[in-house]
Amino acid sequence: MRDAFLQSLIKLAEDNPKLMLLTGDLGFGVFEKFIEQFPKQYLNMGVAEQNMMGVASGLAMEGHTIFTYSIANFATFRCLEQIRNDACYHGLNINMVASGGGFSYGTHGMSHHATEDLGILRVLPDITIVAPSDAWEAGQATSALAQTDGVGYLRLEKSLAPTIPKRENEVFELGKARCLREGKDVAIIACGSIVADALRAADMLAEHQIQARVISMHTIKPLDTAEIIFCAKQTQAIVTVEEHMIDGGLGSAVAEICLESSLPLKFFHRIGLNNTFSAIVGDQQFLRHKYSMDAEAIMHKTLQAWHRK
Repeated sequence: MRDAFLQSLIKLAEDNPKLMLLTGDLGFGVFEKFIEQFPKQYLNMGVAEQNMMGVASGLAMEGHTIFTYSIANFATFRCLEQIRNDACYHGLNINMVASGGGFSYGTHGMSHHATEDLGILRVLPDITIVAPSDAWEAGQATSALAQTDGVGYLRLEKSLAPTIPKRENEVFELGKARCLREGKDVAIIACGSIVADALRAADMLAEHQIQARVISMHTIKPLDTAEIIFCAKQTQAIVTVEEHMIDGGLGSAVAEICLESSLPLKFFHRIGLNNTFSAIVGDQQFLRHKYSMDAEAIMHKTLQAWHRK
């Protein structure tokens, strides 16, 4: 995902000399090509994320299009006040790129696991939040965010980057979900690279004669309300999947739409980290299995909900 982000960023910088990349002392082995081509459009702000967001806000006020880059937790929690007061309040074109969404930095422990970021940022007004499922979505989202007014958050994953098939001539659009698989019995709505586990779970469910519609809800805010309503009316059964706390993230957002739209669901189930810190270490797929959000867990939990209905 990072490579796709960088390729899109280089293309953007070629056409926009006022685009700048600020990093919190990260990106070594990733940004060399950008630095070589655009040395005046790059700043390493050091391990000082709060200051980085303040500088980014000042540059944006002078007409620059800004991309900041850091590990997800440091890019969000450490400088939340600056994101809220300096960037969002003034509606600045600052796009925070977070490396390591979810369990990407699995072996680094919970201090590096980004499992609350979507929920925390989602409450901020006029922010665009994107959690792409693969490299194509990541590259497309980078270009789209640069052309979108206001603050953006691009949640990249460092470890797993599945290649998800796309339709011929498919166009990416912020706020517009992608249907990756048709199904009439249940809708699985997911974000991030864990979408690949949702697709595998759909294959397993098919063996039980349950046809699952799989949605990549890459944009968490603004949410594709129309797709959620369609899924609910078509299947009357929704499962959300996210590498994030179940509180406040994608599942909560989808539930709000369903309740406010008075949709007659037979069941609704959220899959994610359930009111606990990820207190163990391991690679990303290991932690998905440990916390019951991998393909097999998605399949089993969907089956349980299906039989209970």
